[in-house]
Amino acid sequence: MRDVKACSEREYFAFVAERPLMFGIRCLSDLESFLIGYDEHALRHGGPGLDGWRDWLVARRGKDCNHGWTGQVRHLALPEGWASWDITAEQEARVSKLLFTLLDEFLAETEADERDEKAGPR
Repeated sequence: MRDVKACSEREYFAFVAERPLMFGIRCLSDLESFLIGYDEHALRHGGPGLDGWRDWLVARRGKDCNHGWTGQVRHLALPEGWASWDITAEQEARVSKLLFTLLDEFLAETEADERDEKAGPR
């Protein structure tokens, strides 16, 4: 068993992605709820949580709308569009897979920015 307290955020979410059922994640809405809970807990206890996540997704998409981050991920995963929050199982799988990929990319950039800030000016 991995010591999740010793993991980086990227390692932690890679672990979650490999074993979603272990974290009670059976579907996309479970995954979204898990991430919302993670973010709220982190913010409540002084951590950054997923600060900047939605803005990063909007920049990645190159277009904004009134959706939160969950809708932004759907837009990126389903460029052909989606008419309802109730999406097909195939669409849900695409969204879930891309969500973990995007989250990893976001966290990689966040970690790089934090390292640069700690290093100071060059």
